[in-house]
Amino acid sequence: MTAVTLDLSAYRSAVTSHAQSLGLFGQVLDYEPVSAPGSGLTLALWVARISPIPARSGLASVSARLELSGRILMPVDTEPKGDIDLQVVAAVDGLLREYAGDFELGGLVAAVDLLGMHGAALAAQFGYTRFDSTTYRVATLTVPLIINDAWTEAP
Repeated sequence: MTAVTLDLSAYRSAVTSHAQSLGLFGQVLDYEPVSAPGSGLTLALWVARISPIPARSGLASVSARLELSGRILMPVDTEPKGDIDLQVVAAVDGLLREYAGDFELGGLVAAVDLLGMHGAALAAQFGYTRFDSTTYRVATLTVPLIINDAWTEAP
């Protein structure tokens, strides 16, 4: 059996393509920002965790769970202030809808783990963060990907 290997470039491209297709984000970054990303809605995505999945693995190969983290950011000085949550929630809703609608990312992965069958489910948690002198309203995303036969087992 030939292992698939973890092709982060392909997985990240598929996930960011869905985000870009929504037309909601001024920027879609494939890394975690360490400085203020600017105004408007920004989405940043990065790798959070990689682990084997015992329940999907066998004697010849190991399946893996690749968890991407993401953050939707919007400056809190955006006006009108009442629209900040509306825009951030609409962006989260659009992303979750996209990932649920293409939960195999075009056949690239076994599944986006929508319901948490092998760990934390596809989700968003809301809060605030600060970069430089700017505070941002954020939604922190968990985007778990299930990859069958990622690694070959050998005795």
